[in-house]
Formats: sequence, C-alpha cells, structure tokens
Amino acid sequence: MGSVHAANLARACPSAELIACYDRDPDVARAAAERYGAVAVPSVEDLLGIEGLDGLVIAAPTAAHAPLALAAAEAGLGTFVEKPIALDRRSTLQVVERFEAARLALQVGFNRRFDESVADVHRRVRAGELGPPYFLRISQRDMAPPRPEFLAGSGGIFLDMGIHDFDLARFLVGDVARVSAVGAALADPGLRDIGDFDTAVATLEFANGALGVVDLGRAAGYGYESSAELVGATATVRLETPPALAAEWLRAGEATRPLLRSYDRRYGPAFAAELEAFARALLDGTPVPVTGRDALAAFEVALAATRSCALGRPVSLDEVVE
Repeated sequence: MGSVHAANLARACPSAELIACYDRDPDVARAAAERYGAVAVPSVEDLLGIEGLDGLVIAAPTAAHAPLALAAAEAGLGTFVEKPIALDRRSTLQVVERFEAARLALQVGFNRRFDESVADVHRRVRAGELGPPYFLRISQRDMAPPRPEFLAGSGGIFLDMGIHDFDLARFLVGDVARVSAVGAALADPGLRDIGDFDTAVATLEFANGALGVVDLGRAAGYGYESSAELVGATATVRLETPPALAAEWLRAGEATRPLLRSYDRRYGPAFAAELEAFARALLDGTPVPVTGRDALAAFEVALAATRSCALGRPVSLDEVVE
C-alpha cells in the first residue's frame, strides 16, 4: 500500500506533492524517492522534521500505525493512516482523541467510500430512493491469502479484511447494534494456530432494524471479488465486481470473461480519490470525509465479530466498549 499511495501522491492527486519517503528498508525508500522525484530520509524523526511538510500518509504494518500517528500528531501534522488504526480499541481511541484534542485532520483508509459506484449508491440511498433498508449482503474474497508473516500480525480476518465491509455497511445502512460470527480455516488449517481463519461469515443487526450478512474468503481461487446488495422498501441495488475487461466470449455451451485478480485493479481510482480528498481537507481546512470516529466504529464491529466467533454467541456493540 505504501507503493500505491506514493504513486498516487506523485502522479494522480492534483492537490498533493510527494516530497519525502521513509521505509524501514532504506533501499525501498530510496527506490520510491527516485521513481517519484522525492527525497528518501533515514528515520521517522527526519521525516517529521521536514520543513514545509503539511501531512503524513502511513502505510506501515498495522502494529506501527498508532505509534506513527501519535508521533505525527505531536509534530502537528494532519495524517492519513491505513486501516485499522490499531490492533486494540484502547490504542485506537487514544489516537482518535489525540487528533481531536489537537484539532488535526485524521483520515483513515476506507477507500471503498471513494469508488464512484459506491458513492453514487450512498447518495441515492440518502436521497430516499431505496426507502427504509431491509437487508444488506456483502461478499469480499481474495484470490489467494497474504503471506503468513503478514497474517500473524494482521489482527485476524474480521479486523484486517472485514473492517472494510463493516465500514461499508455503516456507510450504506447505519450503525450496527449486534454481531454474530463464525469462522473456519479450510484452505489453510494452520491458520487456527494463530487464531485466524480463511473463511468467515458475520451477520449484522443494525440499530434501525435492518439485517446484514458479510462473507469473507481469503482463498477463493478464481479471482478478487467485492460485491454488495442492498434491499429496501422501494428498490434493491447491487454493486458487482466488474470484469477485468469489458469483452465477454460466447462459445458453444459457455460464456467466459476475464476476472480481476487483486483489489488494486478493482479500486485503483478510489485509492487516488481518497488521498486527493485528504489533501483538499488539509488545504481548505475542511473536515476529512472519513474520520477517526468512523474507523473506531468499524473497529468495534470487527471486534464484536471476533469475540462472537470466539464465544460462540451474538455480541452486542455495547459489550466491546471498554
């Protein structure tokens, strides 16, 4: 994600200029800096001390998000941080409150909100075209799981992967009141050794009475999928994963079309749009479109799903607020 964000800041965000890069591997930082006309710095302290710096984009391993964000707040910098903010609620809340107290911008990387089709559905739902919502279904599936060393520090499938869907659920329907979840390690039984799953389902009960189902898969095999369906009183809307190409081949007894292999092909423009929105907020002093409170709420749904899976019973959102 660091590479994706660096490329977008340098080439696809009119309101931003990439001026410096840091990575714990100096060669990675140096290569990115040379590619995008920026400067590679040897430490986080050097990065935060650059004169004229307006904001920071954090795309480090999840465990480093909160410490880096707090350092950015101490330096007085508006910050964009990848999801989730932290691996526990207390650290997440600490970051959110620190930025609020300092009146600094904090935007979190829920890129799907910036996808044109998702944004259009959100606008039309808010305008009343759907009517009261009844049911939401979201499917997210990866072609193959990430590296084991990443999964070991990811926080689990609900926090690392499902948090995107929980944020999307709140974005389209509203706050979640209760969660029931189950998970299984089927493609890789060894995931159970680190308390994780490659296949999972969470059912959501929304505060407004609507119901939802989120299914997650890390090893679908056929490609990447991110789809949703929202049923309301007066309409139903479906968000489908587009094919890799528009062409569909029809032959005797079959129809084929190429499928997406990864998330970056599906949400490439959205990644650029979220950073442009962050840069505009810094320039104009306007609120960021995805706040730390949004991230905290999605984290709490993920935490409720994780606890429900472990306890074998539904978990209300009230239970996860420490």
